[in-house]
Amino acid sequence: MSFNSIAFAIFLPIVFLLYWSIPKKYQWIILLISSYYFYMSWNIIYVFLILLTTGVSYLSGRLLADVQSNQIKRLILFGSISICLCVLFLFKYFNFFTGIFCEFLEFFSLQLHPITLNLLLPVGISFYTFQTLSYVIDVYYGRVQPEKHFGRYAVFISFFPQLVAGPIERTGNLIPQIREEHSFRYEDAIYGLRQMLWGFFKKVVIADTLANYVDIVYDDPFSYTGGGISGCSSILFNPDIL
Repeated sequence: MSFNSIAFAIFLPIVFLLYWSIPKKYQWIILLISSYYFYMSWNIIYVFLILLTTGVSYLSGRLLADVQSNQIKRLILFGSISICLCVLFLFKYFNFFTGIFCEFLEFFSLQLHPITLNLLLPVGISFYTFQTLSYVIDVYYGRVQPEKHFGRYAVFISFFPQLVAGPIERTGNLIPQIREEHSFRYEDAIYGLRQMLWGFFKKVVIADTLANYVDIVYDDPFSYTGGGISGCSSILFNPDIL
């Protein structure tokens, strides 16, 4: 489900209405269910990956707050980072690095067929992985207190507006907002709607239109000069492309 799709245009108003129609103390549940539904709409199997990294980082944060030994704290930090990065490496970088390694061996006349994994890249895996790492590191250095409520922490990691496109949100910024009980304000709703419409306009009207010209250059970059490759302004004013 992409942000500029009909499915999202139906999904978002439903989430909005449900969020404001239930008691404030349960609003995080709507955010959690909707965020996981949004993620599973890309691939239902990979929900277990985000659950794994969420669980590992949540448990690490709780342990870091309870343990007194600095040595054990470092082990917890290293273990949490290692697990999360291993998941990221396996799904996103394994095939790339095995190919590079085999090319390196060929330089020494050693032939090795690269081992590749036929895995679909999980959407947003870089964003939520580095968000979990940021959380654990912040807790380790005492910048934030660990979140005790697993459900709210899961919302922090999977929050659908920034799950697949970022930004990587800081713990001290987003988690307090999830903890707070919010009241509906018409002014805030209108402001948010305007921001969304402006973003959709820039994406659908401007960016997607420019992409039609940029893709022509990217498909055959050797046929164009540096000016045509470096900027959309040069591309738009190139009569050979237009």
